[in-house]
Amino acid sequence: MSEVLQQSMRCTQTPTPGALYRCVKRLLDIVIALIALALTGPLILIGVLAVKLSSRGPAFYRARRAGLHGEPFVMFKLRTMRVGADSPDRKVTSDDDERVTKVGRWLRKCKIDELPQLWNVLKGDMAIVGPRPEDWDIVQQHYSAEQRGALDVRPGIASPVDVDWYPDMTYHDPAPAGVPTQEHYLRRHLPVQVAQAIRYAERQSLLLDGAVIVRLVFCVVVRSWLPPVKRPLPALEK
Repeated sequence: MSEVLQQSMRCTQTPTPGALYRCVKRLLDIVIALIALALTGPLILIGVLAVKLSSRGPAFYRARRAGLHGEPFVMFKLRTMRVGADSPDRKVTSDDDERVTKVGRWLRKCKIDELPQLWNVLKGDMAIVGPRPEDWDIVQQHYSAEQRGALDVRPGIASPVDVDWYPDMTYHDPAPAGVPTQEHYLRRHLPVQVAQAIRYAERQSLLLDGAVIVRLVFCVVVRSWLPPVKRPLPALEK
């Protein structure tokens, strides 16, 4: 918490317009994360108990992600897959992924598995709103120099791409028969995600952040139970 207080103190200094936005955003992130943790603490506890009682292994999953400026960090989630099911060639899950537990499917549907990331927000690893946090290895192996512009801002719990393609791109554009989910993700989904992340980095504002939060709440409350119509992804640029 001392680091959080230091960040708050730095934001009281006279900043430039761009720095002002970053300071205000960071202060809002801290306040929202603290309030959200207080309100959702019981849900997280229920999720922890459900995971522990339904399958062996830890309640939390620690994922290595690429953060601000590409620096690695450990992102926390409630574990939704069987222990040992993760592998380098299966970092991406599909809607019918057999590795996801029954409890895990429920946690994912309600987005409860994402709530521990509020701790990442308090630590400064993530923001409430920002690009989707990408797997560290995927960034190192598949991001071009231009695509690394998506790493100029902190990744977020609520991402523009998540609300635009709710519940996820796999729902709208599943891998064709015989094509591995991860291969399809790298070829079709990743370019769209990164392009939207770069657009967010270029256009970010408090108004845009507020719109993303409102849309995400609507998606979780309404679209989780009334799935949106599937639509095709934009064509790849040649």
